[in-house]
Amino acid sequence: MTFDRFDICEAWYLYLCDYHGGQWSKEYNRLSRMTAYFKPRNNLSFGTLSENAQDIYRELEYKRQPS
Repeated sequence: MTFDRFDICEAWYLYLCDYHGGQWSKEYNRLSRMTAYFKPRNNLSFGTLSENAQDIYRELEYKRQPS
């Protein structure tokens, strides 16, 4: 994995869209705050992420899994 701010933002944005727990969840709050500095493209999906962003997204999913 490489450090690329755009990949990080895209992966986090998509992850938060997919896994927020509703309007009052901490994930939704973070997603809302992201829109102040990140505007996603219209066709954002896992398949359109770069390989690096996909790795970041998978890592976020992995960390979400219960131990």
